[in-house]
Amino acid sequence: MTYRPLFARDVFAELDRLQRQALQAFERQPAIRGAARGYPAINVGSTPRSLELFVFAPGLDPATLDVRIEKGVLTVAGERKPDTAPENATRHVDERFAGAFRRIVTLPDDADPDAVEAKYRDGVVHLTIARKQAAQPRRITVQ
Repeated sequence: MTYRPLFARDVFAELDRLQRQALQAFERQPAIRGAARGYPAINVGSTPRSLELFVFAPGLDPATLDVRIEKGVLTVAGERKPDTAPENATRHVDERFAGAFRRIVTLPDDADPDAVEAKYRDGVVHLTIARKQAAQPRRITVQ
């Protein structure tokens, strides 16, 4: 299969790539490392009792994902295989990511690495990481 761009030179795509590289050097949120538009995309949120992470990985077999927590750092790694096309086909645009990937999220100190739940549904890995009990607010009764 051959790759032939639709246009002889896509200046705007090149400028976009350069801008992403420049912004990555000055990334404002160092807690999530990887390209600003890295693969897979990750949403990070929290509740008073847990951290909620959503890893968007459609088309991947969840058994092939390597998700681990070590020393307060969550790592999601794997590989997306390239799609196959007929041998005589010409591809004009190829935006689907293929290859090895790795995203790293630095977890807050109150994250409990022993209380993690991971579910895969509709191409999204939902990770729930409980907060340590000592970090939970509690009401003290005054007598």
